[in-house]
Amino acid sequence: MEEFRILSPTGILGYGFPVESFKNGMGKRPHAIAVDAGSTDPGPYYLGSGISFTDRRAVKRDLEIILTAAIGQRIPVIIGTAGGCGGNPHLEWNLEIIKEIAREKDLRFKMAIIQAETSSDYVSACMEQGRLSSLYPAPELTTEQLEATVRIVGQMGIEPFLKALEYGVQVILAGRSYDPAVFAALAVKKGYDRGLALHLGKILECACVAATPGSASDCMFGYLGSDYFKVETLTDKRKCTTLSVAAHTLYEKTDPYKLPGPGGVLDLTGTRFEQIDGSCVRVTGSVFLPSEKYTVKLEGVKKSGYRTVSIAGTRDPVMIGKLDHILKAVQEITHNNFKESGMIYNLGFKIYGKNGIMGNLEPVRDIQSHELGIVIDVIAEDQEIANTICSFARSTLMHYGYEGRVSTAGNLAFPFSPSEFKAGEVYEFSIYHLIEVEDPNELFPIEILDIGV
Repeated sequence: MEEFRILSPTGILGYGFPVESFKNGMGKRPHAIAVDAGSTDPGPYYLGSGISFTDRRAVKRDLEIILTAAIGQRIPVIIGTAGGCGGNPHLEWNLEIIKEIAREKDLRFKMAIIQAETSSDYVSACMEQGRLSSLYPAPELTTEQLEATVRIVGQMGIEPFLKALEYGVQVILAGRSYDPAVFAALAVKKGYDRGLALHLGKILECACVAATPGSASDCMFGYLGSDYFKVETLTDKRKCTTLSVAAHTLYEKTDPYKLPGPGGVLDLTGTRFEQIDGSCVRVTGSVFLPSEKYTVKLEGVKKSGYRTVSIAGTRDPVMIGKLDHILKAVQEITHNNFKESGMIYNLGFKIYGKNGIMGNLEPVRDIQSHELGIVIDVIAEDQEIANTICSFARSTLMHYGYEGRVSTAGNLAFPFSPSEFKAGEVYEFSIYHLIEVEDPNELFPIEILDIGV
């Protein structure tokens, strides 16, 4: 069985890659070029707003290089989670970039668009039919939460890609996708083992993040055989090792041996990693176990208000020692000042150098730093209220008189002017649930386009 060859240009479309690495990958005559274009990692804002977290010029640069090379050699290009989050606005945004490149470079090709956005009515019907279940730690979905949700996407598996490939397309642009599916689909269609193909996709999805030194902005190459796969870098600056590839296998997993996904579980109990040479690792033993019922993960967000933030710092050891008391006092003063106004808001603080990353979960309780970064974070029902509360809290903290203070010039150092930033709409995840489907394709309609004709 001939090795199936896959080129992964970059960790996320728009993160970039060295042209030399890409040329080296193209020199190995890949059967497919696949790239993940997004993630939920940057948080709910981008899904709710319909905006990409990757920059348009950066995405166009990457796509221009990929498409120009691939179309000329008739190599399929498969893109998942288009536009960063894979909703309909993100899909349209990414499609316009592709059309623009095709016009400018005089490219012609057949293309499939796979939508992933679904409606609240559909989810409501599934709730009534008992086909919806929550994913830990998400609570059970209520009608109120569903009605407040502004955008919902389903995470497609390999089946919609398999269906799209039946149309003989050269480019697939898909909405929210299970990351490994983008890389595995064509190989599975060609008859290669699904478990090995998905595990290879798991490694290739972040490109050279699985190498050492790791980078999401460099190319990775994969080979799939009958009972193994191999991954290697395309530059002397990096290499794949058994440790780096095994470590990335554990990436974003709660169980080291089981990786659930659409339609089943990738079982890694028998997986083995072998160093082939200085930059290549061979992997065997990964198995896909189909589930009794096919489930698709849904991701949805609701708008929770508007945000204003202020960033400041302190280097006063007396203030640092009393900071918890000071911040509580500022919250109380702010509440008392506006308690008759009826304004609804949430005032919080993130303290970098103390527990800014882990919050209440931080195990180190004693402050180790000689200086602290303070982020005043206000979320309110409208932008004006958020502005008012943040401004008041900032000025109160700036001039709060605490025991032991000597200077009265002010407690905070501000790196920026203006000292408040109006961050606009705030979203939060409202749906993180599984839905049972009879047909793995039912949430994912396909449209076929002739580009450049």
